[in-house]
Amino acid sequence: MFHQHASHHPSPPPTRVLTPADYGWDPERELSFAPSRADGLVPGRVVRAERGLCDVVAETGPVRAAPVAPAANGDRLTPCTGDWVAVRPATASDSATVAEVLERRTAVVRSTASRTSHGQVLAANVDTVAVTVPLADPLRHGRIERMLALAWNSGATPVVVLTKADLSADPVSAASEVATVAPGVEVLVTSAATGEGMNVLAAALAGTVVLLGSSGSGKSTLGNRLLGEDLLATGAVRGSDGKGRHTTAWRELLPLPRGGVLLDTPGLRGVGLHEADEGLDQVFAEITELAGDCRFADCAHAAEPGCAVLAAVEDGRLAGRRLDSYHRLLRENAHAASRTDARLRAEMNRQDKQGARLRRAIKQSPNFKA
Repeated sequence: MFHQHASHHPSPPPTRVLTPADYGWDPERELSFAPSRADGLVPGRVVRAERGLCDVVAETGPVRAAPVAPAANGDRLTPCTGDWVAVRPATASDSATVAEVLERRTAVVRSTASRTSHGQVLAANVDTVAVTVPLADPLRHGRIERMLALAWNSGATPVVVLTKADLSADPVSAASEVATVAPGVEVLVTSAATGEGMNVLAAALAGTVVLLGSSGSGKSTLGNRLLGEDLLATGAVRGSDGKGRHTTAWRELLPLPRGGVLLDTPGLRGVGLHEADEGLDQVFAEITELAGDCRFADCAHAAEPGCAVLAAVEDGRLAGRRLDSYHRLLRENAHAASRTDARLRAEMNRQDKQGARLRRAIKQSPNFKA
């Protein structure tokens, strides 16, 4: 009679279920969450949001949840990747829902592609913004300044990561050049292909890290190096124009081996500024400092007498290109702000008209008493 023997191969260890603590949940948030717990809600973090659904790592385990309907949601935030949320667990009759988006400590926001007055949140609750710049291509100072304005304005700490150093003739000189347009920002030289600079980069990144850069800048390849395995899709750069394919189609949050979490984003072809005043002050810190010595407090640094900024351009202390870039980004930011102001005025007018109609209706009611 044939007897089947049990296998002597050890079974693989069970995969540990990740919890909000693995994604950065801390005592301060726990303390502020007490009222929500009393309402039967549990905390979680959105690791991916698409098509009106959120993948959330919740205290009770991973769940796919839908945000509450906009009509019931009022003016609350729409959840995005990186958000901390209050989840109402599933019941026998109802699916799990995201009842509320908790207050964001930081947020990377750009103007929408449609150039409306609303901003698009690319990532929430980020601690470090890693701006990726490929050394295989000519350096584009204006784009670096634009991305850094976005990063500084988020409230997180920016880091410039020069990628593909193995394809550069002189990465050290490139790093020095980038440093001139990134005051106060650490500039790191890396190569995912050779491993150059990866340990230094991993040590420099803290908390929740978002990778921002154009298509083909090497974000996903860099992310896979940091993650220690190929979890992010990568693709070749087109030889015709040097641009990469959009291998990352969504924003996703993944835990890093050394602690913290990584958020990869689709390549950004257009980066419009949205209410980025503070970010611009940081990116152009030397201009902001020089402006303090201008004769007029409201100096526009264009043709005014006694302008310390123009004087610095004339004697070579400030590059004219930097001032031109500053003016260009200021104009764009002011235009975005004007669209927001116009929208707010329109909403106030609409509310005033609705209020007037309501008052007329009340006065015309047969039960109205003056």
